[in-house]
Amino acid sequence: MSLIKKIFCVIIGCILYGCFLEKTIDANSPIDCVNPYMGNISHLLTPTYPTIHLPNSMLRVYPERTDFTSDLLHGLPLIVTSHRGNSAFNLSPYQGNDIRPVIDYNYDQEKIYPYYYEVVLDDGQLEIKFAPSHQSALYQINYVQPDKPADLLVNSSNGYIQVSGEGHVSGYQQLENATRVYLYLEPDVVPAEVGILEDGKISTNTSYKGLNSCAVLRFAPGTSKVSLRYGISFISEEQARKNMERELPDYDLQLLALKGRELWNRALSSIEVTGGSEQDKQVLYTSFYRFFERPVCISEDGRYFSAFDGKVHEDNGMPFYTDDWIWDTYRASHPLRVLVDEKTELNIIDSYLRMAEQMGTMWMPTFPEITGDSRRMNSNHAVATIADAASKGLSFNLEKAYEACRKGIEEKTLAPWSAAPSGWIDEFYKKNGYIPALQPYEQETDSNVHPFEKRQPIAVTLGTSYDQWCLSRIAEILDKDEESAYYLRCSYNYRNVYNSATCFFHPKDKLGKWIEPFNYSYSGGQGAREYYGENNGWIYRWDVPHNVADLIALMGGNEQFVANLDQTFREPLGTSKYEFYSQFPDHTGNVGQFSMANEPSLHIPYLYNYAGKPWKTQKRIRQLLKTWFRNDLMGIPGDEDGGGMSAFVVFSLLGFYPVTPGLPAYNIGSPLFPSTKINLGSGKLFEIEAKNVSDDNKYIQSAILNGEKWEKPWFSHEDIKNGGKLVLIMGNRPNKAWGVGIGMQPPSADKLEK
Repeated sequence: MSLIKKIFCVIIGCILYGCFLEKTIDANSPIDCVNPYMGNISHLLTPTYPTIHLPNSMLRVYPERTDFTSDLLHGLPLIVTSHRGNSAFNLSPYQGNDIRPVIDYNYDQEKIYPYYYEVVLDDGQLEIKFAPSHQSALYQINYVQPDKPADLLVNSSNGYIQVSGEGHVSGYQQLENATRVYLYLEPDVVPAEVGILEDGKISTNTSYKGLNSCAVLRFAPGTSKVSLRYGISFISEEQARKNMERELPDYDLQLLALKGRELWNRALSSIEVTGGSEQDKQVLYTSFYRFFERPVCISEDGRYFSAFDGKVHEDNGMPFYTDDWIWDTYRASHPLRVLVDEKTELNIIDSYLRMAEQMGTMWMPTFPEITGDSRRMNSNHAVATIADAASKGLSFNLEKAYEACRKGIEEKTLAPWSAAPSGWIDEFYKKNGYIPALQPYEQETDSNVHPFEKRQPIAVTLGTSYDQWCLSRIAEILDKDEESAYYLRCSYNYRNVYNSATCFFHPKDKLGKWIEPFNYSYSGGQGAREYYGENNGWIYRWDVPHNVADLIALMGGNEQFVANLDQTFREPLGTSKYEFYSQFPDHTGNVGQFSMANEPSLHIPYLYNYAGKPWKTQKRIRQLLKTWFRNDLMGIPGDEDGGGMSAFVVFSLLGFYPVTPGLPAYNIGSPLFPSTKINLGSGKLFEIEAKNVSDDNKYIQSAILNGEKWEKPWFSHEDIKNGGKLVLIMGNRPNKAWGVGIGMQPPSADKLEK
């Protein structure tokens, strides 16, 4: 084929693929409401990443750059092994003289869909297209300088690379905790030359082990297009090859993208909305797409590598999932999955139990990742996921799960970011019912405490009180009456740090003395970690999701509770934004002292429902959604941890939210769509009809649930688990009589007792 014909074919191919994309776009299709760029510029901390992947799949990639404003791409990724992590391996096509292990490119004409990526690199000299499968992917590279050799560099930043004469590349990259990710890659064109990059030149060696192990494939001048198919594995190079061959029989990028598009549409279609604004639909389905980024299934042909014991296991028909940051995801992601994908939720729970066994402690994980349990953040909230699933009727080995949860709370230290056995602080908690704070003049005496993260005594006391309530719920289901009663008593430990004079949760030392003087906005150092955790005392004032009724009583009743809630949204920062955010970078998205940007805040706007003011929940939810979540580059107010915050957005846009995982109940908010259908599986639908709903008509005037007049600002999982319909009549003025009165409040621990 002549050079002119080759160039012509490349141009025609690009045009045809552009036509393919245009033809598949459909405004009524959920996938085409997804904008991966939403939130790619952060307000302060980590932005969202425009991840290209299939739902809950092992292979994920995103452009390697600081954020959307970055001018350069750092090569092309082959797999991202952790949400918000860097890629393992790197691919760098190149035409030039200065070859390096990884090329930094200027870029243009970037297009990102969940199932497809394309970009123009190096001032138009390279055209890239990409589509993923579950454990494999395809790159197509168009070289546009016919007079130069076409190079392709495959780099492992720390590992082993080998290359064959046919251009087949295999190897591994070393991750943390003795974990390796393996690669097998094949081009559709045989290179003219192969070798290992050494000191900027191609050597005749065909393998290398060490830092920046880099294979080079050099194609003959005039090569206009190279397609690459590759597989990845956490088991072996051979398994990576099997994964590739199983999923990619050829190099058909268009077909692969179409398959990915269909998979995404199928997953996203479990929620169907009609009416509402295009912006609201885009925020909904983009948030739902982010919900599917984690955890990831790492079973490969019925086997998986577990970093929790460093071994390869048979999965026995139960796929193994990891990369689930439970401190974030227990609040809304897991409850949402119970509704839309119960089978996957059961597989995730089973994965937790295998992790607990493999770690040799039988302690439930807290922050499971590809490389094992990092034990980040505070508390042991996997117990909430277990309690929630059990309370909603999911069937699994609850006895085993209870023991793993109990051991994780009783035997592991409560110190944040630690996997050590319990120490003296834990014994103090068991005896006194709170984590003691250090006075400003005291030095840390517990070696289990992370020096940067500190004790976080209020966050840990409140979080553990909730975790123990979850234990009591599980024990009750298992007819362990004595243990249920014991953990129920423990669940009131938050009272031990409640300061009745201020109506805040206030740190006190081991002698029972309050830390004084004290400012609930600023005391506690960086992120208030000396007392709280990432957020300040105004946020942790409300961190009793299991017993809101008792919190209302502690504050003196509904009127004072509502006044305190109102003040949270009104209290000024009290200093410059510069000073506030330099201490609290996680505490962005402010409305007063309330932070929409961090997970401990998510339930707070729903708390008005418990105190006879559901119309205020309706107003606040609309305010927060419309203020902080938009379909633009800065459309997310803070860290979106791979679905944790986005699940809150999905629930809230639809009109309800699970304030207390572990209770089979949902608080009603203010829906944004006239019609919603949620596919619960097995042909069951839960429908929400919001008549007259609009930006102005955000207040509920009346309600009907399953054909019956409904006066409660909440409903149970039992009401909808077999399908059902909630009809809400909306108006532009609050109906202050709806959802109030004796017995109308959502359930909490005190109400359950009575």
